[in-house]
Amino acid sequence: MASSLTKDSVTPGTPGSGKTFFGHPRGLATLFMTEMWERFSYYGMRALLPLYLVAPGGLGLSAGTATAIYSVYLSLVYLLTMPGGWFGDRVWGPRKTVAVAGGIIMLGHLTLALPSSGTFYAGLGLVAIGSGLLKANISTMVGQLYQGPDDPRRDGGFTVFYMGINLGAFAAPLIIGTIGENVDWHLGFALAALGMGLGVAQFLLGSRHLDAQSSVVPKPLSDQEKASTLRKAALWAGIAVVAYAVVGFTGNYTLNWVLVPLTLLGVIVPVMVIARIKRDKDLDRAEQSKMSAYIWFFVAAAIFWMIYDQGGSTLSIFADSSAENSVFGWDFPVSWYQSVNPVLIMALAPVFAWIWLALNRRGKEPSTIVKFASGLMLVGVSFFLFLAPLSIAEGGHKAAALWLVAIYFTQTVGELLLSPVGLSVTTKMAPAKYASQMMGVWFLAVTAGDATTGLLSIAGVDLNKTGIVAMEATLAVVAGVAVWMYRNKVKSLMGDVR
Repeated sequence: MASSLTKDSVTPGTPGSGKTFFGHPRGLATLFMTEMWERFSYYGMRALLPLYLVAPGGLGLSAGTATAIYSVYLSLVYLLTMPGGWFGDRVWGPRKTVAVAGGIIMLGHLTLALPSSGTFYAGLGLVAIGSGLLKANISTMVGQLYQGPDDPRRDGGFTVFYMGINLGAFAAPLIIGTIGENVDWHLGFALAALGMGLGVAQFLLGSRHLDAQSSVVPKPLSDQEKASTLRKAALWAGIAVVAYAVVGFTGNYTLNWVLVPLTLLGVIVPVMVIARIKRDKDLDRAEQSKMSAYIWFFVAAAIFWMIYDQGGSTLSIFADSSAENSVFGWDFPVSWYQSVNPVLIMALAPVFAWIWLALNRRGKEPSTIVKFASGLMLVGVSFFLFLAPLSIAEGGHKAAALWLVAIYFTQTVGELLLSPVGLSVTTKMAPAKYASQMMGVWFLAVTAGDATTGLLSIAGVDLNKTGIVAMEATLAVVAGVAVWMYRNKVKSLMGDVR
């Protein structure tokens, strides 16, 4: 997307005075490009990851192990958004945290590019840490460019910003995926590092256009809190080092010694966080009621993301082994399937926005609960569709590429129904005490869903079998129907939120 930098009559001294970016503060261009390059590196690596893990020229792992690693990696990225937000709020401030995070991500991709399985897992860890730090803080800086929540440009600014996400996600598999699959896996990972490097460079060059508030640490740690935090971190790090040293020296170490604890964390932490908020006696009756309603949305979202994120693992591995990856005789890399979702998002999001406005004017716009239930049912339908190519493959034939495109299309429509609604309802239903933390809680639903997929894979469940796919599809549809059937109860618990 080409930038549009023009003079704008903004009051001097306000964020974005002087030149603008599509009528928005110029700092939005910096954040747009940073997010675009970060998503380029992230989605490019993600498109290659499961294919590299199972490839004979890669790590040569089983499909189950590859899915477990992929799922644990995704769950970690979203789990780490909460400590990432904490770092921005209490230690470095958003601007410094994003700059450091970009450097960590770039280092992670460079580590992935090294031809060694040992360094490969270290690289995955670095990318997950950097992504958690960056994801939690860059949106905060977008908000700081505007004059509070009532600035009329604010919603449009976030829309432009999210276009950067989808542009990066669309281009990455086409470029990084092609190089990685057809030329060299490690060169593909190195390209991801280059993309993040470009993002960091332009962020540092353009950071002068950001609001001064982005360099402020909102709630800096006191000396006592710093000492306490360091002691706790050192204690847990020491326990981990001792435990893994014992396992290693006794010759019992396997990959599951890492995967199982991380996967369990991805399930247990979301439950603990929700339970802690729900038990908080500082919340009044209305806030407690809203949290009870929010649990419905949270569980439903976890089921949705459990299936949806298999588009990059289960579906990708299936396509690699059992699909005819060609259109009209023209072959394309398997990783290109990962570009279907972002291009559909860019095409369909404006259509959905127009439909909701048109229905709202007639008083017929579906409620939040109905949209949410519909999105959940659609992701279930996508896996019922998956049964067709699975059956074709079991008959010894290659499934047509259009089957997979149909699955991604159905999932994307479900995402457009559920994801924006989930983000919106999270901010609306957040108790005042947890207003700044609730977006992290929403991301924990993704963590819980991906961690569940990881647990199934570690337990030896073959997620490319018709019985398992049918079970997951049924679970999502039944959950969607349950949310719809109990919509009046959930609506009453939501109080004044609509």
